[in-house]
Amino acid sequence: MNNQVMTAIAQNAPRLRAGADHVESWFVRANDPHSPRAVWIKATVLTARDGTALAQAWCSVFDGQRTHAWCLDIPLVAARFEAHAIGQDVTVGPLSLSLTGNGGTTGGTLSDAAQTVAWDLSFTKVAGLGEPISLLPSDRLLDTPVPNNKLVTPFPVLTCTGRLEWQGERWDLSDWYGMQGHNWGREHSPGYAWGQCVFTDVRGSEPFAVMEAASGRTRIAGRTSPLLSMLVIRRGDEEFRFDRIVDLWRQRPRLDFPTWTLRMRGRHGTADLRMHAEPEQMVCLAYRNPARDTSYCLNSKTAAVSVHVAPINGNAFELRSPHGGALEFLVPHPVASVSPIV
Repeated sequence: MNNQVMTAIAQNAPRLRAGADHVESWFVRANDPHSPRAVWIKATVLTARDGTALAQAWCSVFDGQRTHAWCLDIPLVAARFEAHAIGQDVTVGPLSLSLTGNGGTTGGTLSDAAQTVAWDLSFTKVAGLGEPISLLPSDRLLDTPVPNNKLVTPFPVLTCTGRLEWQGERWDLSDWYGMQGHNWGREHSPGYAWGQCVFTDVRGSEPFAVMEAASGRTRIAGRTSPLLSMLVIRRGDEEFRFDRIVDLWRQRPRLDFPTWTLRMRGRHGTADLRMHAEPEQMVCLAYRNPARDTSYCLNSKTAAVSVHVAPINGNAFELRSPHGGALEFLVPHPVASVSPIV
């Protein structure tokens, strides 16, 4: 595995920059390995050079074609983003998120005019597969201007327990699997596809592999780059990295909503990824930028995933999940087939 990756505590450390254009989020996902059910929870902070500052609490739930999303805005001064010796504590209105070096907890209640969701979730990293992942080839890039939005995954594989209440139902989240991520930068990427999946055995009882990938654009000297792609796959104690992000001739991304395909070649061999989500199984989230127009995240946490890997040394293998994938497209305008906008 990549021995340059920082600890989970260091990866989750806040990068808040008061008085500057800055967007930062911590998020947790949990999936039922046996059915297309999932929950996604996120805490966001937005600051701008003009002194304005905002915190947001997000929750989205997915149950086949039944989906819903909530977002609550509060002044940043009323929120709490704190780092301490054993982790981080985040409170945004009714949402709480506590992170340590081995996992964490989150709880909260969000309501809108139509529905209410309440959750209480604990999560613990899975040894080996659950060690931190960075798609970037070096952690040194996390402190450079490019790319202008950074993403790390302090916990790529988690075991979960807890409960969620929604529409008169109570979901038992015991034996669900998930992940926890952290991103930050001057703004959201000008556009991207991002995906992550925890693969379990045929009984859905044990994770044995994890995949994370992204194809996105960044701004360099005022210009928007072509799509730059990265892909990391862990299977058992093996890690296959495709992270030479500027080798454009070694990557073939195709963002054809609601499908994303990516072919990568690198020092570990070749990999072919396909992710797909039905629009009626997604939510559309309005992502504000401090100094630019709002972008829109077309978001699924129950996408179908397949990835074929042909290592330079070793036998080819394929990983599949019918409904365990997190898939996001960030676009400049909403898409009519994914509604409503939250």
